[in-house]
Amino acid sequence: MTGNISSRSAQTLTFSLLLTALVSIAVGQPNVQGQWSTLTNPMPINPIHAALLSNGKVLVIAGSGNCPPSQSGCPTGPPYGSSNKSGALLWDPASGQTINQFTLSWDMFCNGMALLQDGRALIDSGTIQYDPFHGPPSVSIFDPASNTFTDVQNMAHGRWYPTLVTLGDGRVMTFSGLTETGGTNTAVEFYTLGSGWSTQYFASWTPDLYPRLHLLPSGKVFYSGGLTTSRLFDPFTTTWNNNFATTNYSGRRTYGTSVLLPLTPSNNYNAKVMIMGGGSPATQTTEIIDMGSPTPAWQYGPNMSQPRIEMNAVILPNGKVLAVGGSKNDEDVNTASLNADLYDPSSNTFSSAGSNAYPRLYHSVALLLPDATVWLAGGNPSRGTYQQQVEIYKPAYLFNPDGTMATRPSITSAPSSTSYGNAFSVTTPDAATISHVVLVRTGAVTHAFGMDQREVELSFMSGSGDLTVDAPLNGNIAPPGYYMLFILNNSGVPSLANFIQVLPPQPDFSMSASPASLTVAQGNQGTSTITTTASNGFNNAITLSASGVPTGTTVSFSPNPIAAPGSGSSTMTVTVGASTPVGTYTITVTGAGGSIQRTTNVTLTVTAAPNFTIAVTPSSRTVRRGSQTTYAVTIAPVGPFSATVNFSVTGLPKQTSASFNPTSVTGQGSSTLTVSPKMGAPRGTYTLTITATGGGITHSQMVSLVIQ
Repeated sequence: MTGNISSRSAQTLTFSLLLTALVSIAVGQPNVQGQWSTLTNPMPINPIHAALLSNGKVLVIAGSGNCPPSQSGCPTGPPYGSSNKSGALLWDPASGQTINQFTLSWDMFCNGMALLQDGRALIDSGTIQYDPFHGPPSVSIFDPASNTFTDVQNMAHGRWYPTLVTLGDGRVMTFSGLTETGGTNTAVEFYTLGSGWSTQYFASWTPDLYPRLHLLPSGKVFYSGGLTTSRLFDPFTTTWNNNFATTNYSGRRTYGTSVLLPLTPSNNYNAKVMIMGGGSPATQTTEIIDMGSPTPAWQYGPNMSQPRIEMNAVILPNGKVLAVGGSKNDEDVNTASLNADLYDPSSNTFSSAGSNAYPRLYHSVALLLPDATVWLAGGNPSRGTYQQQVEIYKPAYLFNPDGTMATRPSITSAPSSTSYGNAFSVTTPDAATISHVVLVRTGAVTHAFGMDQREVELSFMSGSGDLTVDAPLNGNIAPPGYYMLFILNNSGVPSLANFIQVLPPQPDFSMSASPASLTVAQGNQGTSTITTTASNGFNNAITLSASGVPTGTTVSFSPNPIAAPGSGSSTMTVTVGASTPVGTYTITVTGAGGSIQRTTNVTLTVTAAPNFTIAVTPSSRTVRRGSQTTYAVTIAPVGPFSATVNFSVTGLPKQTSASFNPTSVTGQGSSTLTVSPKMGAPRGTYTLTITATGGGITHSQMVSLVIQ
């Protein structure tokens, strides 16, 4: 037994020395671990909350900055701004500098934040009292276009330490937090752009503060912790499944983190959620749950290199997850976790991502930036002080083996927005070498959790100098809002990001005409059926009109308008006047409903009015009494004439008879007129009138008859 123990100890020592040697080598190889650096400019306020905006700037909110009014040197109350080192600011990743500082009229410390689909930031609650903490029902929206905070409708009650998550239909769900009287808010509320807050939907259980919530591709919201029991919420029925799964780790993962791993088309966007660290003393364990499993259950994942409470986790464009910061004991600099770990979902392993320089504990934040680097800031284990240095992590994918910067693929152009189920084009000179196209949502981070953090890989086809990319299928895969669009080459090097707004298809309708072409003779009518089809929630009456109508012609619709919601049909009647010139015309039918106009075309061909001509040969005949003679009567159509033409003759002398064979023709043809004078018929020259009648039209031809 002793020999075995000695042998294992020797093996362990050998492995440890080897690992130390490998780590020492890797530290000098940024293409293996990446590279950490510290920016020159310090952060002027405590960066407790941070969000990457759609203009590429970072919104940082401190509020009172965990600096209570009872403490010397802290803000005594509102307003909170640069004069008392509190409030909010904008940080520019391009320059590494603060570009704006804002004064707040109320304390947004310990809020929840989500980025609305229009790019504005929704700030939910904050602090109205320290020790014990109470939260206000106040809500504000930051507009990056005007750099202004605007207070909006209050919630029903306060929420100090809430979590916000954006749903597939664009609503923002808020849950948990302490109310204005200090109790835990157990109600769910939904915020909708344009209409404000919903009624409250109460849970039958009490959540922890800042609960970890993720929108799943099913449209449901997964509560992954930090309690040991995981739950599932249906936003449409507003009901909870309260016993969905139980973690293997028996302790609470307080201030650990939770990540929805990247969603990819290769596995049909199956969701996996990973929880890491948490607790004090903290654990270095992780767990993963596969939501596509018939019976989803937590399974232990690989351990991180160090235990972490108050950590951050950031999804990189290549799908790996950077785990950074925290400590073994909460708010204890002496047990700070300075090793950064990189999780690879494809191999289910961690590797080293080097070491950052400063302890990142309570109130530290980390965000992915548009240049595919990671911004790391804050750390506030003691009230009244915070870590002012800002660090940047450049992942290994940005380096060549010799330590020089890798050549990035580039995006020449991409659309500013797209909608679900559509395809869009990305112009790039590197199309032939692109292996991945991903969207990374511009989320918000606070208290060891990236709210709405999400990465979605997209299917694409490479062309000559461009990529045809399939947008996400629906909002449950990629909730409406702004995303960073990255393309990665075969070496895994990401481009700089373009911002793209992903939106639901807008309410709309389409129009069609059947038939789409009409041939109508002068003086006649034709009809076409105009069909409108509403889509994406369109709900308006549609008024029809016509343009391009030729002179002497009128167009009418019945019914008009087509009633809401807008799907229906109308009969278009085209009445061509006798004076309308012969020719071909394009009639444009316009449908107008709400603020939307759509058109369809009907081609109108006007032909001459239906008619016929009559010709009789010869023009004169001589016949003896008691005999007979004939004339040939020919009918020729003019235009689309197809009526039956009947014949008659007048002007015959006495004792003279006449007959036609045939008695009529249809459309065109000939008939033989036979004239038979009897012996008693008077001699002389007579004028006969041969008449043809058909289709309401009458034509006559006169001939001469000489009886001898």
